[in-house]
Amino acid sequence: MNVYVTGAGGLVGNALLPLLKDAGHKVIALTRSEPKDDQQRQWDPQAETMDPAVLDGCDVLVHLAGESIAEGRWTKDKKRKIYDSRVNSTKLLAKTISQMDAKPKAFIVASAIGYYGDRDTEVLTESSPPGEGYLPEVCVHWEEAADAARDAGIRTVHVRTGVVLAKEGGALKAMLTPFKLGVGGNMGNGKQYWSWISLEDIARLFHFAVENESMIGPVNGTAPNPCTNHEFTKALGKVISRPTLIPMPKFAAKLVLGEMAEALILASARVMPVTAEEQSFQFQHPELVQALESLNL
Repeated sequence: MNVYVTGAGGLVGNALLPLLKDAGHKVIALTRSEPKDDQQRQWDPQAETMDPAVLDGCDVLVHLAGESIAEGRWTKDKKRKIYDSRVNSTKLLAKTISQMDAKPKAFIVASAIGYYGDRDTEVLTESSPPGEGYLPEVCVHWEEAADAARDAGIRTVHVRTGVVLAKEGGALKAMLTPFKLGVGGNMGNGKQYWSWISLEDIARLFHFAVENESMIGPVNGTAPNPCTNHEFTKALGKVISRPTLIPMPKFAAKLVLGEMAEALILASARVMPVTAEEQSFQFQHPELVQALESLNL
């Protein structure tokens, strides 16, 4: 199949593209820059319209692009960029493919477990309602932005991604330096649930969604064993052989990171990948210590 991918140069995109190519798919990266070769096509995610010719020949469209939520404080401008880069770009792509004569067979869109908000110890599945607050609102609108594609009969999937474990980027990369210096510890009271997934498995799940025609709607992109922040802290310390005795109190996290701390670090989301398991997706790294060890930290 011809698989077109936005955000191909991002953390998940870089892991996904080789999987698609090894499976025999032709991959076209949609880029905001001038295309370097025939494996790239240019698009403008901030535009209100898009030339459908850019997507000619597309069998499956995978949309990963979006402003990073974990870099920089959440100023008013940053929050607007986070929202617009997800909602508006998804709406643009959905509208464009819905109007094509030869429509893609599937639209696979990144989403996030921020959909569920802060839910303490509640077990969350794809059928759970959204939470309250900024991130749940972004995620709800992000998924609704694909309605034009869904209404046009295009198989639409929303992969609600958890904390991606990768030393190349994301939350783990930011945590490694203090932990390796021996100054890591619980964040807040450590009781909040972190729902994680290895980079390899989230890339494999997107690949699975591309090829599995029975997968549709929301899919939790999390490993089947979510852990508390305390359990995560202890596991990371064990894998890198460092003590984890210096906590970051809730007030300190909020002082340093602002609103982002409440939404990403201190919030609790105990998310289970029910749909992926029902579809017989096999996790390579279902256990946290095993997943961390595989990264050669």
